[in-house]
Amino acid sequence: MEKKMELEQQQKQQTGKDAAENGAVRTAETLLRVAPLGLCVGAMAVMLKNSEENDFGAVSYSNLSAFTYLVYANGVCAAYSLFSAFYTAVPRPANMARAWAVFFCDQVLTYVILAAGTVSSEILYLAYNGDEKVTWSKQCGVYSDFCSKATTSVGITFGAVACYVLLSLISSYRLFSAYDAPASSFLNNNNNNKDMETQHAFSSR
Repeated sequence: MEKKMELEQQQKQQTGKDAAENGAVRTAETLLRVAPLGLCVGAMAVMLKNSEENDFGAVSYSNLSAFTYLVYANGVCAAYSLFSAFYTAVPRPANMARAWAVFFCDQVLTYVILAAGTVSSEILYLAYNGDEKVTWSKQCGVYSDFCSKATTSVGITFGAVACYVLLSLISSYRLFSAYDAPASSFLNNNNNNKDMETQHAFSSR
């Protein structure tokens, strides 16, 4: 009787420890999901205000499709960060469908924001250095303020990219450490079916 009570007490203590650890992990992940929200909003705000006019003419972020995409991508990622932070903060029982949904969304948003930063970086490189082969002259010497703000926005965007890469790693680890990938499950089922067919063929002989 005493041993049973001791076991129950140990189980309760272990359950309490597990709950505390899960709560700490959930809090850390929630904070990590909030971080891109501020970065994406900051990058979007800087780019939205990015325009310059001088004796040589006027330029705005809206004149370049890469910078326009950067604004939209940051807006979408900021909205997702807010939603996913609220979703993660609320305790929920483990579920494969939810794990796959979070993993899929994290992967998609990571590539969306990475593409925005990469394409904008290429435009900035051409603006600073030009390209003689296509007769693209250097523009940042003329529109230095515009280029400076664009560089700041792209730099902040890559900070958001780093956060999303970490989130993708966390969600993928959580998913594949607890559940099998569909492909592996499909292959296992096929192998089992083949084994059964082989056994049936030999037994019929």
